[in-house]
Amino acid sequence: MAKAKGKGGGGVQNRAIYSRISFLQQAAVLLSATETAASSKQPSEPQDTSLHSTHPLQGLGRQLVTDLRSVSLKTRIRLSPAVKQTICKYCDSVLIEGETCTSTIENRSKGGKKPWADVLVRKCHSCQRERRYPVSAPRPKRKTERGDAIKPSDKQQPSQPKRSAK
Repeated sequence: MAKAKGKGGGGVQNRAIYSRISFLQQAAVLLSATETAASSKQPSEPQDTSLHSTHPLQGLGRQLVTDLRSVSLKTRIRLSPAVKQTICKYCDSVLIEGETCTSTIENRSKGGKKPWADVLVRKCHSCQRERRYPVSAPRPKRKTERGDAIKPSDKQQPSQPKRSAK
């Protein structure tokens, strides 16, 4: 007799690949966090800001991020924007706020008057490069699309006297 299929049936199609990508991302974040914690405990040594440091865990986090990218490219699985924003596109280091990157919000509109023009700028401490991400403030509707604008059909037309049918 054949096996009876359960209610779940299918599930996620590439579960093993998604699990591997998730593991690689979590391991890279963990190693990067321990790198920065270990480097902050030893202030007596001169800090080397180049990409090739003598710290043993320095390259391991980057290697995991490189593997994560290669797995997602080979299997054609898109990384979520949240994962992409935590990884430096240029040097493959994990961006941790205040430790491996600096984030600021810029608004280059005229005097910062347009709130929908806010941009989150993340600067990587390893390669000194910046990435810009739009902050999702909703843009206001145009005057013609707003509810408070007077529509041509709403205007009062001069009333004409009704003629009675005789």
